[in-house]
Amino acid sequence: MINHLDICIQSNLTIERALLVINNNQARIALVVDKDNRLLGTLNDGDIRRALLNKSSISDVVDGVYHRKPIVANDKKSKEDLLDLCHKKKISSVPIVDSDNKIVDLYVLEYLLPEKKYDNQIVLMVGGLGTRLKPLTDSTPKPMLHIGGKPILETIVNGFVNSGFTNITMCLGYKSNVIQEYFQDGSKFGANIDFVVENKRLGTAGALALLMKKPDKPFFVMNGDLLTNIDFTKMLYFHNSCNAKATMCVREFDIEVPYGVIGVNDEKITSIDEKPIHSFFINAGIYLLEPELIDLVPDDTFYDMPTLFNDLIDTQLKAISFPLQEYWMDIGRISDYKKANIEYSAYF
Repeated sequence: MINHLDICIQSNLTIERALLVINNNQARIALVVDKDNRLLGTLNDGDIRRALLNKSSISDVVDGVYHRKPIVANDKKSKEDLLDLCHKKKISSVPIVDSDNKIVDLYVLEYLLPEKKYDNQIVLMVGGLGTRLKPLTDSTPKPMLHIGGKPILETIVNGFVNSGFTNITMCLGYKSNVIQEYFQDGSKFGANIDFVVENKRLGTAGALALLMKKPDKPFFVMNGDLLTNIDFTKMLYFHNSCNAKATMCVREFDIEVPYGVIGVNDEKITSIDEKPIHSFFINAGIYLLEPELIDLVPDDTFYDMPTLFNDLIDTQLKAISFPLQEYWMDIGRISDYKKANIEYSAYF
């Protein structure tokens, strides 16, 4: 059981410290209270990611981030009432308060239900040539290169299975037989795995047109050359709570200009910024899509994910970003491969 006192925080706590509280309890929530233990609001993973997208820093305090009007219940409610409230409001936990709005408990839905499993489809794009990783990929497809003593693709499959997702389709191309022979039907990995094979390169979205059965729920698409320890349930919750048509994982990427940047107005120098750092959000290669988006994918045509998202933007369908704070590495170069092998044991 969760001791509610362990997840109570003050509003002047930093986002970084609050994340430790959230990630170290099964309810994945923090309760923001005043000095008298009165509830001020709640804070969860999605609240923090939205703040980071709005240029908050993990060193900022949570005062401007937490949700100030949470759903609560009084301490007279029965467990049946609390269960009904969770189902009606589509939430997994409810702070319990007394008549003075002081926290007395936290009701967590997961404790009364079996371990959560999800039937959302996972589509892994594993057909690339891995040209930049030659000669390592001369005989081995890039997703099957070993990092941490196992193929990259096995770590990806384990990550989804550990998050409760077991229905996996692999879109194959280069040396497809190596991957098929290793994973077979997926049973030894706790998953149900099937395969589709591209006869020509179709891009990171084009292979979706080859799926034998159209998903009936939001489905993940992920590049098969990534290492990340993200909890995929957080992304699914974020996607659903935003009523999005498509969600793209993004990663903050900093570029330092190695010179002093000079601001000029005509011939007059207006500013000097020594070696400034510019921050950008980059595409992290992990997506969540609503099933109807498959209808936008052309048959037998190269079509990648950036093109799909640009089409969504052009048609004003809701496409959102999900910022990653977890470990993430794109194994695109030999230097990435070597670095990931060094770092693997610290994150997996």
